[in-house]
Amino acid sequence: MTQTVETTRSSPTPSTAGSDCISLDSVSKIYGSFAALRNVTTSFCTGSCTIILGENGAGKSTLLRIIAGLITPTRGSVTVFSDSPHQQRRRIAYMSHSPMLYDELTAIENLNYFSSLHRDGGCACVGNPEMALRAVGLDPELNRPVGQYSQGMRQRTSLARVLQTDPEIILLDEPFSNLDAASARHMVELLADFRTWPVAPVNGAAGARTILLTTHQSALVEPIADRTLTMRNGQILDAQDSPAEAAG
Repeated sequence: MTQTVETTRSSPTPSTAGSDCISLDSVSKIYGSFAALRNVTTSFCTGSCTIILGENGAGKSTLLRIIAGLITPTRGSVTVFSDSPHQQRRRIAYMSHSPMLYDELTAIENLNYFSSLHRDGGCACVGNPEMALRAVGLDPELNRPVGQYSQGMRQRTSLARVLQTDPEIILLDEPFSNLDAASARHMVELLADFRTWPVAPVNGAAGARTILLTTHQSALVEPIADRTLTMRNGQILDAQDSPAEAAG
């Protein structure tokens, strides 16, 4: 049986060097007789960007959903900022390959609704969905239900929904699905910019933005990625630094 391996640490910003914002210890997720994750032990450095590769059914989405606190592991433990994912949900944003929008509402109405769920966050975009929509290249005054949007526009609206919560950890499951090449490149540029957003100090220590994403189009993200994980049959087969990180 293939063993899981410890991820190789990338080099985050100096204020967070050596710190892990996410840790998994012997995590398994079992559905009946099917093991979606098998004894996964790994961690993710604060401020890193990690690409997660693997065929459909490899366990990629399950891994992200467990980190997001949307499902609980059958065995093992998960910590986010040294706490349970449920206790840190305000600092995490998850975007699935499904846009998770209300089709009968406009983009601004969708974001206003989701913004109301995060009003205690105090971040720049919370309460300002117009800013979030403009950031992803959409007109906040477009008075059309998102059910009439193209797939690419819906995906960008979904990213605006995620970014307006000002997350420290962003989890993206196939974010480039249904996007044309230009829209996908624009999304990568947005993610690169997102990593530079300042983070309010927590317990006196400056933070950094962390990105985990699954994709079948890894070449798009490689310029901004620090690491690549490869999964198969619910296990991590390999973990590599990006060429830039390895050379540095």
